[in-house]
Amino acid sequence: MGLDFLGRVAIVTGAGGGLGRAHALALAARGAKVVVNDLGGGRDGVGAHSGAAQAVAQEILAAGGVAMANTASVSDAHAVQALVDEVIGRWGRIDVLVNNAGILRDKSFAKMSVDDFRAVMDVHVMGAVHCCKAVWPHMVAQHYGRIVMTTSSSGLYGNFGQSNYGSAKMALVGLMQTLAIEGAKHQIRVNSLAPTAATRMTEGLMPAAVLEALQPDAVVPAMLLLASEDAPTRVTLCAGAGHFGAAHVTLTRGAWVGVGEDAPERLATLLPHVLDATGALVPESGSVQGQHEVSQATAHLRGQ
Repeated sequence: MGLDFLGRVAIVTGAGGGLGRAHALALAARGAKVVVNDLGGGRDGVGAHSGAAQAVAQEILAAGGVAMANTASVSDAHAVQALVDEVIGRWGRIDVLVNNAGILRDKSFAKMSVDDFRAVMDVHVMGAVHCCKAVWPHMVAQHYGRIVMTTSSSGLYGNFGQSNYGSAKMALVGLMQTLAIEGAKHQIRVNSLAPTAATRMTEGLMPAAVLEALQPDAVVPAMLLLASEDAPTRVTLCAGAGHFGAAHVTLTRGAWVGVGEDAPERLATLLPHVLDATGALVPESGSVQGQHEVSQATAHLRGQ
């Protein structure tokens, strides 16, 4: 097999079922030592049970792989740090982190409590932050690391009833962008995966026939690629039902409007041109936007 993880150590969060389980099994089958992390709570994050993580770890061991189970909540920074310390003590390194843990508390924004919004942000966003922060110094020291964020079309494009989930998932793309830039000199590559799969998280959200086509295993190839030695960096792959695409945050060429009292009216007139995606850019960093704007203004002023 081309994508080989022999000698690598991987942590997969939310690996007690669904996509996380599929990720953990695939990494183990290709030679990785795998930490199966799962709190064992409900889809809404309530409760805890060690059975889910233990079952997947046993499944890996029974197949001849190497695994350990862990039930830390990714929203607990101290528990995550203890997990990472244990892995380093046992296996000496951490090569791959798949931030997959997540919860759902879907409601329209008008009916959603702030507590439900915060709970989803804590697990998805701060959970990924805690895990990245804990593994980062080890990846820097070994001059190697692969981190996969789990984003979602709900974050990239929006979805009714998921303002909390969508906000969290788009935040992970922002985290990916900066960590990829900061990690480049240390050979740490950071990417995002936007999966569409039939899991506990999607039960009741799609027709049964659609869910049948969206098996978690169909998403795994994208994760393996993004976690591999030859992985790209700062890539967001969308995957589902065996189809793969890439999502980009782009910047249109736009138009120079200038300043002055009538600038709002001029902008309104030029808005179709500003929104035109022809020749859109994929900026290398946030500063590129400012550089683009200044260059356009300078070009206009020189032409006067």
